[in-house]
Amino acid sequence: MSPVRSTALPLALALVAASAIGGLVYSAAPREAPPLTLTAGGNGASVPFTEYEAESAATNGAKIGPDYTQGTLPSEASGRQAVTLSGQGKYVEFTLTKPANSIVLRYSVPDGSQGTVSVQVNGTKVRDLAVTSKYSWLTAPWIAGAKEHHFYDESRALLGRDAVAGDRVRVQLDAGNVTTATVDLADFEQVAGAAGQPANSLSVTAYGATPNDGGDDANAFVNAINAAKSQGREVWVPPGTFDIGRGLAIDQVTIRGAGAWHSVLHSNNPFLNNGQVQGSIKLYDFAVMGEVTQRVDNNPDNAYHGPLGSGSVISGLWMQHLKCGIWTMNGTTNGAVIENNRFLDLAADGLNFNGRVTDSVVRNNFLRNTGDDSLAMWSLGADVRDSFTDNTIVQPNLANGIAIYGGTDISVRGNLIRDTNALGGGIAISNQAFVYDGSFSPLAGTTTVAQNTMVRTGAINPNWGHPMSAIRFDSYDFPITSPVSVTDNRFVDSPYSALQFVSGGGTGKPITGVTVDGASVEGVGTVVLQVEAPGSGRFSNVVASRVGTRGFYNCVYPSSAGTFAITRGSGNSGWDSQWTDCGSWPPRNAGDTTTPPTTTPPQTGNVARGRPAGASSQIGEYPSSNTTDGNASSYWESANNSFPQTLTVDLGASTSVRRLVLKLPPATAWGARTQTFSVLSSGDGGSFTQVLASAGYRFDPATGNQVTVAVTANQRYLRLSFTGNTGWPAGQLSELEAYTS
Repeated sequence: MSPVRSTALPLALALVAASAIGGLVYSAAPREAPPLTLTAGGNGASVPFTEYEAESAATNGAKIGPDYTQGTLPSEASGRQAVTLSGQGKYVEFTLTKPANSIVLRYSVPDGSQGTVSVQVNGTKVRDLAVTSKYSWLTAPWIAGAKEHHFYDESRALLGRDAVAGDRVRVQLDAGNVTTATVDLADFEQVAGAAGQPANSLSVTAYGATPNDGGDDANAFVNAINAAKSQGREVWVPPGTFDIGRGLAIDQVTIRGAGAWHSVLHSNNPFLNNGQVQGSIKLYDFAVMGEVTQRVDNNPDNAYHGPLGSGSVISGLWMQHLKCGIWTMNGTTNGAVIENNRFLDLAADGLNFNGRVTDSVVRNNFLRNTGDDSLAMWSLGADVRDSFTDNTIVQPNLANGIAIYGGTDISVRGNLIRDTNALGGGIAISNQAFVYDGSFSPLAGTTTVAQNTMVRTGAINPNWGHPMSAIRFDSYDFPITSPVSVTDNRFVDSPYSALQFVSGGGTGKPITGVTVDGASVEGVGTVVLQVEAPGSGRFSNVVASRVGTRGFYNCVYPSSAGTFAITRGSGNSGWDSQWTDCGSWPPRNAGDTTTPPTTTPPQTGNVARGRPAGASSQIGEYPSSNTTDGNASSYWESANNSFPQTLTVDLGASTSVRRLVLKLPPATAWGARTQTFSVLSSGDGGSFTQVLASAGYRFDPATGNQVTVAVTANQRYLRLSFTGNTGWPAGQLSELEAYTS
């Protein structure tokens, strides 16, 4: 059994190793963005259901969010908002705008719990709907900061009646239900009845498969497949649930179900091809429901695993509770069509073209709650002339919505991506190889990124400790020199920046092939353009509004790598201003849309406690956020042998500070040292003035390893600028406490 090569674990390890990309760290949470209604004719997949957000429904529960902080319930919710129900009688009630006879509920229940919620139509209970934490609350120890994630799951059921537009469907906690549940959204759909058996087909039940009995039907499926191939017929999977206890090798066969709501294969890996196949594999209209509760990369826990050969089609499948939906490897795939599928609640990627895939298209698919890149091409052996077209992606809770790692003449067009979370953004165009066996094929030909819509995409990378954009171009292991055409994309309420140029390995490899022509930037938290790699790019018809801090940031890392030339064509507006302080990230500002935070720092006690902290650099597991967490045993450490270094705390509002208490870990293993630093303050996070001149301060374990500094500061941001340390060649601090007296 060949192991699955997957992007997230290597990516995470690589990001930990490159923990100070750009030499800068920014860990402040962004401001909240309002709910968005896309204009008619928007991007993405055409789907048979209507999605209703809980925060927009009638409720007596508690609305939570918006929030963009990694590892929180609202940050992993669609729209960054949800509703928590706690106690009997609490409900969310959706008013239908279209007929429906089914519900898919996206919810979270506390870790270790399971049970039901009540579903009512117009006040009459129609059923209990099962909910469980079994497939959620995953742990990823390789992620800095909040390691627990993947809080939501989805449960589906037929209502048992036809509801019409105007009917009210209520999800409520009654006696006997769970006591607490958070509801993110519900999908309502008019599900067609089960399809009948095609004339030219053989049913798996004729070969011994028995639905709904819990017995292993793998042998019956094998016999039916062999008979169908020998007779030139299809394999028919009638309504019911069939258990497949092992991966089945398939080739030159059509397997068809009665519909994804009716025919179910209960298996972690029903189809497993470990070597080359001829192709003409056709899979239609059934569900694959797995039992994957943790990600194990050596297990091929995927609905389909292996090459597809020539001319294969996967259409109308529902794939849930697996590691990945579709992962192609160990052979070649040519002319494949992957369309009209749903990928839900997966521990890793939705789909990955893992090399040697040519002239294949992934179109009109819906993906939600993947645990890694939702759609990826990882070109271990060239992926050539492949496309991701008109797909909808919602809440990948790790990594990117779409990621292109190498490949030739690749196209990403017409997709809608919403609410990306940690370790990625909306679209990544990257030359990150992950493995170094010589098989990786960097970007070549022309890469096309056109007519995509990205809503609230981009995030703070918890391993890098700094923001990632809605679209990222990354010369991680190889320069990007072939043309990348970025045309007519839409960016809506990006938490940080819209476009990013970075060399993620920290070595400053150039990016020279990118042309941006046509971009509607409708709200960014920091800057429109975030440049950290050398090279050049041409930008035309980039129109920006509601820009958070400045128009662009152009600070190449390392500075010795060169410069990035921004060539401006015609039609640009709204992003002329530049953030010029390369020693700090542009702070996320209220200029993007949105209501400033309602939290006012306390005027007594430590007003820096729990506030966002950023730094000019950090080392691996010692992020700047440790300095405001209230734990003197955790600490921040800057990049070594590189002064000056800065540490900045955002107090949230202008605050009168009169005293700083600065700490190092109290353990006696920390020898005494003198650190030299000055104190600065700022009202906007951009222009800092000196509050206290540079001086040496002695930290000694014998006296608690702490220093008290008197200051007079009356602004929002406080900064320490370190220029020396006699105990270690870096800035170090475990707590920065600020007091108003």
